[in-house]
Amino acid sequence: MSTEIKQIKHIIHTQAEAEKAFLQEFEQGHYTFSNPLVKLNPYTICPLTALILFKTETPASVELTVKGKASAADITHHFPENTVHHIPVLGLYGGYANQVVLTLSTGEVHIVSIETPGLPDNVYAPTKMETTSEYMQDNIMFVTSAMRSVAAGYDYNGDCRWFTTENLTFDLKRISNGRILIGSYRFLEKPYNTVGIFEMSLLGKVYAEYRIPGGYHHDKWEMEDGNILILTQDFTSHTVEDMCVLVDRHTGEILKTWDYKKFLPQDVAKSGSWSDDDWFHNNALWYDKKTNSITLSGRHQDILVNIDYETSEINWMLGDPEGWPQEMVDKYFFKPVGEGDFDWHYEPHACVITAEGDVMVFDNGHFRSKNPEHYLKGDDNFSRGVRYAINTEDMTIRQVWQFGKERGKDFFSPYISNVEYYADGHYLVHSGGMAQEDGVTVEGIGSRAALNNPNIKLSSITVEVLNDNVVFEMHLPANYYRAEKMPLYDARDLFTLGEGKILGTLGVTAEFDTPIDGTSQATDLASEKFNARFEEECDRYVFHAAFEKGQLVMLVLEGDNNEVHRYYISTAAGAPNAAMCVGVFQTTDERIVRMNLSKEGLKGSFAAKLIVDMETYDLDTTLTF
Repeated sequence: MSTEIKQIKHIIHTQAEAEKAFLQEFEQGHYTFSNPLVKLNPYTICPLTALILFKTETPASVELTVKGKASAADITHHFPENTVHHIPVLGLYGGYANQVVLTLSTGEVHIVSIETPGLPDNVYAPTKMETTSEYMQDNIMFVTSAMRSVAAGYDYNGDCRWFTTENLTFDLKRISNGRILIGSYRFLEKPYNTVGIFEMSLLGKVYAEYRIPGGYHHDKWEMEDGNILILTQDFTSHTVEDMCVLVDRHTGEILKTWDYKKFLPQDVAKSGSWSDDDWFHNNALWYDKKTNSITLSGRHQDILVNIDYETSEINWMLGDPEGWPQEMVDKYFFKPVGEGDFDWHYEPHACVITAEGDVMVFDNGHFRSKNPEHYLKGDDNFSRGVRYAINTEDMTIRQVWQFGKERGKDFFSPYISNVEYYADGHYLVHSGGMAQEDGVTVEGIGSRAALNNPNIKLSSITVEVLNDNVVFEMHLPANYYRAEKMPLYDARDLFTLGEGKILGTLGVTAEFDTPIDGTSQATDLASEKFNARFEEECDRYVFHAAFEKGQLVMLVLEGDNNEVHRYYISTAAGAPNAAMCVGVFQTTDERIVRMNLSKEGLKGSFAAKLIVDMETYDLDTTLTF
C-alpha cells in the first residue's frame, strides 16, 4: 500500500479562488445599494467579517455602522466615493442576527441583516470585564493564543467581535498601511516555529507571507522604510531563538542578520529555564530610532540587551548582574540608585523603550532569582509590568513604576505576557500565562501540563492603568501570548483585490551525509505501523508519522543516477515545559513527528524510503520536485 500524499493548497491560493468566485458572482448579477451581494467570511479564516458589494449609478461615499447590542458598541467607518463598492464589514457578533446600516452620501439608507454561526469552544468569554465605553471608545482588545485558544478581539462589554479560525499567533502588530503582521499558521519546527509571518487585513485577507529559512518565533518589527525585523534562528546550528534578520518588504530577501552568539556568552548567568540549545530564548525586540538601537529580551539569561543597529556592539544590559563575567558587569550593567522600591526582572517578556528613553518590560519573575537556592515557588511569587529610568552616562537605574507585585500569585505568569506604553502614566499590563490546580499555582509552564490534566485551570488578566487607576481589566479562562488594543478599522487599510504574494524562502533542508549501512528490509507497511503520510504544499512536503522516543529514524530519497538524500528525523520528546511559550501546535501524543522537507535544492522524482532502527521500509510513493 502506497503512502498517502495529501495536497494542501496555500491559503493565498485558496483565498484567490474564493475572491475570484465572489467577484464573478458580483459581475454576473445586478447588485445595487438596495440589493447588495453579501459574503460572510469572504476570506475563509475570520468568521465575524463580511464583504458587501454593490454598484451605484453615480459616485457616492458610504458610511457603515455595525449595530452593537448597545448603542455604545456600534462600530462605524466611512468609505471613499466610488461607483463600485466593496465594503469590508468588521465587528459582527457570533450566533447573532447582526444589523449593518449603510448610508450613502446622497442620503439613502439600507439595512443589511447578517446571520452568523455561534462561536466555537476555543473562543472564550471573559469571566470579568471592567471598563467603560467612554474609555474604550472604538477600540477592541485583541489577544493572541498560547494554547487551546485562537486569536480574538473583545469590545468594552466583553463581547467577541473578531477571531480567526487558524493558529495565527505570537505578536499581533498593526503596521503603517493599517494592516497587521502576525505569525503564519504553517508549522515548521518544534515547539512552535512557523515558516514566517503574514501581512493581512482584519478582514482575513493575506496579502503576503514572508518565509524565513530559520522560521519565525515570538516577535517582529516594521522599520520606517517598510522592511521588517523578524526573530528567527539557524536550524543548522545547535542553538535556537538567538537570531534576528532584516527582511526586504517587497522581495522577502534577508538583508541583514544578527547572530547573538557573536556578542554574548552562552553559558553564563543562567535562568532557571536555561538549556544548552535554548540559552537565550529571545522573545521580544524593540527598535529605537533615537538611538538607532535594538533591544532584545533574553528570557533564559534574565536580561535585556541593547545593541547598536549598525555594528551589533552592545550598548547596555539590564538585569541582575549575578553570574555575568565581571568585565561585562563593569562595562554594560546598570547600578540601582534612589530610595524607592527596586526589583530586578526575571525571565522577562516584551521590552519597550518609552518616549522618554525609559525601559519597560513584563517581569514574569519566574524563579525570582539566579541562585537555585533562592528560587521561589509560584504561590510565593509575583509578575508585574515595570518601568525603569536608565542613565547611560553614569550607568544608573531607578524603578519608577510597577503594577502587579501587589497582587502576588493572583497575577503570576511564569511565561509569555506583555506591556504597552501609551503615554507617561498610561500603560497596558497583560499577564497571560497563569495556571492553577485546585487553587495552587502550577510550577513551570502550566499550559503544557494542562494538555493531559483537565484539573489545571488556565487564565490570563489584561489590565490598563491610567495615572495609577485601573481603567480596564479583562479576565479570560485561557492563556494568551500577548494583548494589543486597537480599533477594528484603520483608514490606512485600503481593501485591495488580487492574489497575495508568497515571498522569501524556506531554504534548503539540512541533510545527513553519512549513510546507514547494514539495514534489513522490513515487511510491515510504514503507513500502518507508523501512520506515515505526506502532505504536499507549493513549497514543501510535510512528513507525518508516530515513533517511540529515542528511535533512530531517517527519511531517504532515492533518485536517478544514484542520487540519494538523507534526512534525520528527531524522535526526542516534545519541548520542555520551561520554554514552550506557545502550545497551539502541541499534541497530547509526544510520539507524533512532523518533518518539513523544502522543495528548494531538489529537482526530479525520488522514491521515498524510511529507516527505523536499522530496518528499511519502502514507502511506495514518489516525491516530485
